[in-house]
This record gives sequence, structure tokens and C-alpha cells, in this order.
Amino acid sequence: MKHLSKFLLATLFVLGFTVAQAQDENNPWAIGVGINAVDFFPVGEDAPLGEYFEEFSNANDHWNVVPSVSRLSVGRYIGNGFSFEAAGTVNKIETIGDIPVDDLAYYGLDGMVSYSFRNLLNGPGGWADPYLGLGGGYTWVEETSNTFNSPSNQLPGNFANNSSSSANAVGAGTANVTAGINIWFMENVALTAQSSYKHVFEDDYGAKHFQHALGLKITFGGKDTDGDGIYDDQDECPETPGLAEFNGCPDTDGDGIEDRKDDCPNVAGTAEFNGCPDTDGDGIPDPKDDCPTVAGLQSLNGCPDADGDGIKDSDDNCPNEAGPASNNGCPFEDRDGDGVLDKDDQCPDVAGTVANNGCPEVTVEVMQELNQYSESILFDLNKSTIRSESFATLQSIADIMKEYPTANFHIEGHTDSQGSEAYNEKLSRERAASVVSYLTTKGIQNGRLTSEGYGELRPVATNATKAGRQLNRRVNIVLEKDRK
Repeated sequence: MKHLSKFLLATLFVLGFTVAQAQDENNPWAIGVGINAVDFFPVGEDAPLGEYFEEFSNANDHWNVVPSVSRLSVGRYIGNGFSFEAAGTVNKIETIGDIPVDDLAYYGLDGMVSYSFRNLLNGPGGWADPYLGLGGGYTWVEETSNTFNSPSNQLPGNFANNSSSSANAVGAGTANVTAGINIWFMENVALTAQSSYKHVFEDDYGAKHFQHALGLKITFGGKDTDGDGIYDDQDECPETPGLAEFNGCPDTDGDGIEDRKDDCPNVAGTAEFNGCPDTDGDGIPDPKDDCPTVAGLQSLNGCPDADGDGIKDSDDNCPNEAGPASNNGCPFEDRDGDGVLDKDDQCPDVAGTVANNGCPEVTVEVMQELNQYSESILFDLNKSTIRSESFATLQSIADIMKEYPTANFHIEGHTDSQGSEAYNEKLSRERAASVVSYLTTKGIQNGRLTSEGYGELRPVATNATKAGRQLNRRVNIVLEKDRK
């Protein structure tokens, strides 16, 4: 035992910066194994004993040590830094104070409540764990040979009273005060060193002494519900297996971002996007990217717009040609090439003018042509029935009108002055209506045509001659917009 102090000092130096797990609510149970040394000398008695703590560390002259495992203990954490420990020790006493003796077997059973200063000293996780303990026990020494080497009047207490007996056991209850330290050098393993003063109040029933111990303490018994090796009170996800680096929480996709902070816990991603991937590398994470495999624009939720018309390609009927959304991304056509887009062109297949919404405008020349045809329309005598030889003429009129689909026409019926005025008005009106009726059969919408009979009121020649009256019997066509 003369090297005990040096060994303890070296151990403290080597393990001084190790953080470990002490006995606490996580590891409530502890078992200990080690050696013990018994010293009867520094107990405040007369020779052959010494004063309190006199030659306390004189292991060579006063300590009794068995060079093998001689101490076993079991402990349970109580809470708030307190623990209870029960220990059993054996030893062989070869010296009592300054007196050598032979074949004295030492046995001890002790219980102790201790308080750890670990958290107060260095906080949870510190390696140094000093403690103080109070308790009691029962200790006895048994003589296994016939005699002591020294005169009985030199032995202390009950040893002197029983030195002549054979196989005599000296035992007594003790009150114990303990000071010690645990050095946690592994997660659940500590080097333990302690000294206990065992006081006997009646000398007739034993001898007070110091007992030192050195050994290892192993803690166990913590609760780990999910079996991930992290005890529940340190496990922020106690019911789900996880990793120590995330305090027991999982990282399912292995991207280094724990699931509870990972917006995509089942797909590996980057910290920039809270654990989500950006497959197409367009700076938009896949969950927010409507086109996650094709690089696109933020404004279109990650979708591309090849023609730059503001419509994503998947919704663009003409993805490579810019066009408005109203035409599904395609440019509007101008089939007739008149400068008016089909969408605005009331005559998309006939070239017209911008002023007339893409439709051709009826010119003076056109109206002259229509009236050249209309003046040759023939009717049965005093009737509104159109003569068959005028059908070709009316077809030509219909064909011209179709070229101007937005133009509305007014059909005028006129007569000469022969007959009564009322008769002439009626006849002219019916003849104009017959022309309208015939034209509608040739594809001219009825809404584009109006008619009126003016009888003899609007002559273009004299009614005094046959030739003049022939000119006055006519059908005229005018534009509706030009009617007076």
C-alpha cells in the first residue's frame, strides 16, 4: 500500500478531463469491487495507538491490506444527489497500532447514505464526484490462532480483554463517517477512493478504527424506452430510436438534419432548404417546386418558361413562341394579313381595315356595282314576283354582300307615277321585300338587310316619257349607315 497515494494521484491526472455518466436517476444502481485497508492507529488513543489522524497515511506500519478483492458493495440512487450503499469487507489484521498480531480475520457489514457534490462542483457531466457519507455497521475481528504475538496488556480495548482465548470473536456496531471521491473515466465506470472512520462507543465491544477503500464502481439500470442507448431523461425523443448527436432523436434520411427539424425527413436534402432536396438545382426545394426535375423560375414555382411569355411550358400550347395567356401562350394569328389580329378581326379570313375591325369597307365603286345589278332586276307586271331571268343578277348581289360581312344594306323600292300613289307605295314596298327575301335564301343574314317602298316619291327621271318612267321603276341598294 505504500504506492497507493502515488497511484491515486496519477489516475486523477490521466482522467482529469474525461466527462462521464455518474450514478444518478439514469443509472440508479451501482456495484463496486475493490480492496480495503484497516488502520487502528490514528484514533485518538494512548500507545500503542496514536492521536486522531496521527500518521494517517503511514501505510507501511499501520495499514492492514489483503492483496486481493476484499470489498464488495451495492448502491441505489435516492434522488437530489443522495445515494444509499451497502458494503461487505474482509481483511487480515497483522498489526494493531504498533503491535504486530497473527491470524486475526476482519469482517465488516456497513450501510451508508451519501451526498454527492459533483453537480455543485462542476455541473452535470463532470468527472470529479466527491461525496460525504453517514451510516453504521457491524464489524468484528476473529482470532484464528491460540495467541497474540504481544502481551495482552499492550492491546487496545476488547482485544486485550480476550487475548488469551482461543478462536475468540470480537464484534461491535459502529457509527461511520465517510469521505470519498468517484472519478468517472468511462460512461458508467468510476475509480472510487474513500476513507471511513468507524467509531465504537464502548471499548468492551470492539475497537474504533479507520477503513480505507479503493476500487471500481459500475452504474446501471437506466431506462431507455426506445433502446437507442440514450436514457429517457436525456433522450429528447424517448420513444423513437435516434442518435446521440441529436439527443436521441432520429435522422431517418441520414442528411445530418434531425427529423423534427427536417421538412423532408424521408428524403435526404440540405440545411439550406431545411432538409429538403433541390433535384433540379434551381434554388427552389422540391416540395415547393411544381417542376422538381426541370430547372425553372421562382415566379413560376420552379417551372421553366422557354419563350419568356410568363406562362410555364407545361401550360403553354406554344412553349417556344411567346404568346398571351388568353391564347394559352400562343401568339394570335392574322390569317388574312390585314394587320388586325384574328381575335379582334370580325372578318379573320377577309382582309379589311383596322377602322372597320378587320373587315373590308364598302366603297363607292362597290355600291355603284351593286346598283348596276339592282336596277336590272325585273318583276312581273303590277306584281312583286321576281322574274327568273333576274335570279343570276340577285346571286351576283349576294356574292358582293358576302364580301362585306359587317356591312348592313337597305333595299329601296321605287315606281313611276302611273296609278295611284297608295298603290305605287304598296307595290314598291312589296318588291323591295321580295328582294330581301330572295337574298336571305342566298346566305345573307336577315339582320343585315332592311327594306322600304317609296312609290313614286323619289323619281330619278321624268315620268312624262316612256324612257323616264322606265328609269323610275327600279330597286336601289344603299348602305344602312348612309340612309337619310
